[in-house]
Amino acid sequence: MVGLSYAPEGDPLAVTEHASAGAISVYARNRDYHDLIKGRLKHLAQFVVSRFPCDVKVFVDTAPVMEKPLAQSSGLGWQGKHTNLVSRTHGSWLLLGEIYTTLELEPEDATTDHCGSCSRCLDICPTKAFPAPYQLDATRCISYLTIEHKGPIPLEFRKAMGNRIYGCDDCLAVCPWNKFAQPTVHEQLMSREDLNAPRLQALAALDDSGFRAMFSGSPIKRIGRNRFVRNVLTAIGNSGDATLRPCVEALRNDPDPIVAEAAAWAVDQLAHQPSL
Repeated sequence: MVGLSYAPEGDPLAVTEHASAGAISVYARNRDYHDLIKGRLKHLAQFVVSRFPCDVKVFVDTAPVMEKPLAQSSGLGWQGKHTNLVSRTHGSWLLLGEIYTTLELEPEDATTDHCGSCSRCLDICPTKAFPAPYQLDATRCISYLTIEHKGPIPLEFRKAMGNRIYGCDDCLAVCPWNKFAQPTVHEQLMSREDLNAPRLQALAALDDSGFRAMFSGSPIKRIGRNRFVRNVLTAIGNSGDATLRPCVEALRNDPDPIVAEAAAWAVDQLAHQPSL
């Protein structure tokens, strides 16, 4: 098991206070970590097989590998109440990768749980996605809703999403163990300036080619323009900024029915907002 820190330099939740900007999860503000970690894992795997007779296979979110329990067993950290890995050194900001091998290795000591009585990650969740500590209802999670969910955002969660347009860092960002984390030294994981607080108006105007150009090499590219603009329109509907109505009106006739529905919802939300 390996971990790679992507700890941000500033407050990752600061952007959620700027309603006319979009909040993008820290890990997605630059290059796709899948490619970054997989390349390094392959080099490590080649090193192993060049010195020992064994088989190897690498994984980075590419198979149903139970990476968090394995990471805890390997001593990288423990699975916190928010169900993500927590490290005493890197806080909640670790990306994980795995090398499966037939080589016999001495196991590390498993990490014990150090969450104690803290419930900050559970309390801050906008959609109340934690029915209990160490349990996640993925269908309520904003990361799932903005990334994996392909249909319209359920109405019951739209207001709670605020301006989060790709992922959600709330439960990670409030973890007390983050105080020990140093900002990542990996340039490809440092936030691009244009993705720290991108303007919703500009994002709503993206067509397919513009979306692909802006997010080339980014994990955001995987969800496609339509799903991304759906998220942006939800954020615009929550913004309270009536000056955004014109850019939303133009999308009410979008060829994609999910985008068109999200635009109609956003227009309705902004209908009674005073013009600035």
